[in-house]
This record gives sequence, structure tokens and C-alpha cells, in this order.
Amino acid sequence: MKVAIFHNLPSGGAKRALYTFTKSLTKSGHTVEVFVPSTADENYLPLENLVSQVNVFDVRRTISGTISSTLRYFPLRIPADLEKVERNIADTINRQDFDVVLCEQDRYTYSPFFLKYIKKPTIYYCQQPARSQELRNLARNELFPRPQSLRERSMQNCFDRRLLKTDKRNASFANHILTNSYFSRESILRSYGLNSFVSYLGVDTDIFKPLNIPKENFVLSVGSLAPRKGFDFIISSLGTIDARIRPRLIIVSNVVDSHLKNALEQFAQRIGVDLRMESSIANDALVALYNKAQLVLYAPYLEPFGLVPLEAMACGTPIVAVKEGGVRESVIHNKTGVLTERDPHMFAHAVTELLSHKEKIRDMSQKAIKCTEDYWTAEKAGKRLMWHLNRVVDGH
Repeated sequence: MKVAIFHNLPSGGAKRALYTFTKSLTKSGHTVEVFVPSTADENYLPLENLVSQVNVFDVRRTISGTISSTLRYFPLRIPADLEKVERNIADTINRQDFDVVLCEQDRYTYSPFFLKYIKKPTIYYCQQPARSQELRNLARNELFPRPQSLRERSMQNCFDRRLLKTDKRNASFANHILTNSYFSRESILRSYGLNSFVSYLGVDTDIFKPLNIPKENFVLSVGSLAPRKGFDFIISSLGTIDARIRPRLIIVSNVVDSHLKNALEQFAQRIGVDLRMESSIANDALVALYNKAQLVLYAPYLEPFGLVPLEAMACGTPIVAVKEGGVRESVIHNKTGVLTERDPHMFAHAVTELLSHKEKIRDMSQKAIKCTEDYWTAEKAGKRLMWHLNRVVDGH
């Protein structure tokens, strides 16, 4: 099968998921070619290492595009010029002999303009609908306060409304939508009024695997440095644990927001949590941390699915997670980890209970590895995706 892939993703979990899908497709003997606007992050996990060709289309800010964006999309900053480039990409693919197109999301508009113009059989893999305002409201607290000025709040509300409208309209052109969890499927139905199918992600067990190295006295949390990832909740929870048994916390993120980093570090220092923060580390170093950690702590707000639990399980490290969003579909309570309410004391109790029962951690570790091998490998995720690609091609 000849597959075209489109994306305009930043670094992070969605790009890692796409990288894993692409690797699975090429390992299965399919010909894959990638098409991206220049705004896509192809430095993080570059797809050129896997595919026959990566085609980059330059996005230039033009005067006409700025005027058009102001009239049609204000206050979104780039859409008109971006739409022109994505139309050009779609036209290029339409003229070639691809059997099917795998379309990923857009870092600026969530559902990409590309969907309006592509004519080939296409699957849109929608990680989540736009929900910036919802997540900001959920994560807002003393560390991340509401904008103070009326102008800032008005601009933010205007941005959110425009983004939701643009995302929903672009999504309306998708005939076949896949997503990462049943939680996300319900979000898509609420946001777009469109049906979708769940095709679960997987983890590359050639990379994320047990190293059989000694555990160390720390717990780990991984994710982009954003309020919605709930790192402040994790720090607050650890702060309720007796200082004599309180573990050190290491947070690993792909990019650094210096304001948020400083806020978290000051908060941890104020409540006596020993915190170390790392950013943009290599896969080998990340896998080593997963293996050395006693536990992986996970508390994002309404995460659509989340690769972090799969990566931890593949390395044999149990999860303690807040039971909301897609994590309820990957972590098996009291088997591969523990799911708790979003309450600092309950979360801390789950952490201390596991840390005080090393045999339970060892048992969960073995079950997590087995569960990953049975269902969450990249190979199995690739087969799930291929079933849908074949379904769309056959139906077309």
C-alpha cells in the first residue's frame, strides 16, 4: 500500500504516536511519504529516518494573508497563509497515486485546513478536539491565576471562540475519523457531532523496555510543561507525605516554560518537596529514568489517552494516576497501577502504600510488562491502524 502522511504537529506525545505508527507502517512493507508545512516540528523524532521522502512546504507570512486572517480568523495569527499551504499540499497528494492518506492534527487549528481539500481516501487521526478554555479553567489555581485585565480576558475568550469554530468546521470535512480512546471518542461526538472509531496507540518496546537496573529513591512524572499536566497537584500531594519517607520527584518535559518551571520549583521548595526538573532529554536517558523510578505519577486534567502510562508499563514501573480521561483505559487498577480521585491526600496515600510494599511493586511490574506485550506494543497498534486503513480503501 502507498500511504501519504500529513501533519503539522509540535513536539510531544502526538508526534511520538505518529512516529510509532509510521515506523510500524514501513516495517510492514508499506511505502510511506510525508507531507508537512514548515511549521511542523520535524526536529523532534524526525520522520525522514523512516520514510521514503519528507516533503516540506514553506509557510510564509504575507501581507494578503495577514489581512485575510484578520478579517476571517482574528485573533488566530497564522491561518490564511497556513490554509493556502495546506491546500497546496492536498493538491500535490491528489495528483499522485497514493492509496490512502493518514492526516494528523495541526498545532494551530487542531483539525487542519488540509481536510477541506484532500480528495484521496483519508483517515483523520484526531487526538482531541480543541478545548483550550476548558483546560485553562480546570487547571487554574494560585500558581496559574486568571488573567487580571479585562482586555486580556476578552482577547483570550475571543481566541477560544475562533479556535473552536475553525476546528469544528475543518473537522466537518473528515469522512473517517480515528481517535485514541473511548473518552476521546465521546469528546469528538460532543464537540463535532461526528462519529469516530477508537484505534489505540502503542509503545515502541524496542525503546521502552526493562533494563534490569536497580531502583532508586525517587518517583517520576513526564509530560509537557503546561498547567493542564497537573504537576502542581503531584507536588502538592507529595507535600502531604511525612518528610522522613517522602520520595524525591523528577519531572521530565519536552520543552521548558521558564515561568512555569520557576513557579513549580518555588512551590516545591515552599512545601518541602525535593524536586529536580529535566527537559528535552534523549530516549536512552528517559528510559533509564523510567526503569530507576519506584513509581510513575500521572495527573493531567482529562488527558485524551496519554503515552506516559504505556511507556512506564513497558519499562516495568507501576503508575499512580488520577482516574480521569483516557488513563482509565490503559492502567488496570491494582494490577498495573493504582487509580485515585483527584485529592492530594488520597493520591499521596496510594503512593505511600505502594512504596511501603515493595513486593506489590514487583508484582505490578511483571503484570505491567505482560499487559504491554499482550496489547500495547507498537506492532499491535500498527495492526489496529492497518485494519482501518484497509477498511477505508476497500470502502472507497
